[in-house]
Amino acid sequence: MDAQPRPHSPTTEPATRSATRSAPEPAPEPAREPALDSRAELSEFLRTRRARLQPEDVGLPNFGRHRRVPGLRREELAQLAGVSVAYYTRLEQGNGRNVSGEVLDAIARALRLTDAEHAHLTHLAKPKQHKKKRAARPQHLRPALRNLMDAMDGVPAYAVGRRSDILGWNRMAAALFGDWGALAPEERNWARICFLHPESRVLFRDWEQKASDIVSFLRMDAGCFPNDPQLSALVGELSVKSEEFRTLWATHDVREKGHGVKRLHHSLVGDLTLSFETLQLPEDHDQSLVTYHAEPDSASADALRLLANWGADAARAGAAPR
Repeated sequence: MDAQPRPHSPTTEPATRSATRSAPEPAPEPAREPALDSRAELSEFLRTRRARLQPEDVGLPNFGRHRRVPGLRREELAQLAGVSVAYYTRLEQGNGRNVSGEVLDAIARALRLTDAEHAHLTHLAKPKQHKKKRAARPQHLRPALRNLMDAMDGVPAYAVGRRSDILGWNRMAAALFGDWGALAPEERNWARICFLHPESRVLFRDWEQKASDIVSFLRMDAGCFPNDPQLSALVGELSVKSEEFRTLWATHDVREKGHGVKRLHHSLVGDLTLSFETLQLPEDHDQSLVTYHAEPDSASADALRLLANWGADAARAGAAPR
């Protein structure tokens, strides 16, 4: 028998309401879980970025039938960046300890990196500039942010932190995405939901793009927090359980959370096309507020209103595993 529907109270799990609705704490850190190898990450990232460029892309002659590897050669990349081949080779082998910011900028330009990729390269090459211990810090959501999400009536909103952990959400997010409150705290994670729960493939009509985005976000986290044992455990688990994750992880693609459009399919209201915005929190850049909205007077706006009216019933019918 189904549980009785929850009252209109929000589903962001505020700690002040009851012990059973406390904010989800991170899972205990696994013992002896190896950290991600920053040297290997740097080496593979540079190699994959170099492989995607062809000589003609950067104004160099292409003697195709004589090329034994895809993309630019190391000496070609070094020439474009204005560094010696030996220097670039050491860097691509993972030795970035003494590399300067100016050299990294030149290599980023030569490789035509995006802003996110440039930042990732810097994190990998100069990890000592970042606070490694921050990765072990528990993730807490400010009460004021919870109240803000609860006040966003009719707007699905949730907060996401490191490792794609879902830290809090409002009633509309539960109605749209499913009852995350029914999941164990360690399962409230977009990467696990996306790759390990078949329901997500129905919810996200462009599931492949969603999966690619999630892996790219995790790659950014790996560059910022290479010593995070929970991130290492998550990557290891998903690599074992999902071939699709392994394939995407090997591409070394990175991107930052932003804005765009998602096409969804809900079991109660059918197809929705919603715009989303990602707002980075000013005092904790590891956390973001994500909101979804529909075009005014659209079929998707009508569908959101129906979900708002159904409330807890919609959450139980949503995509979260039951």
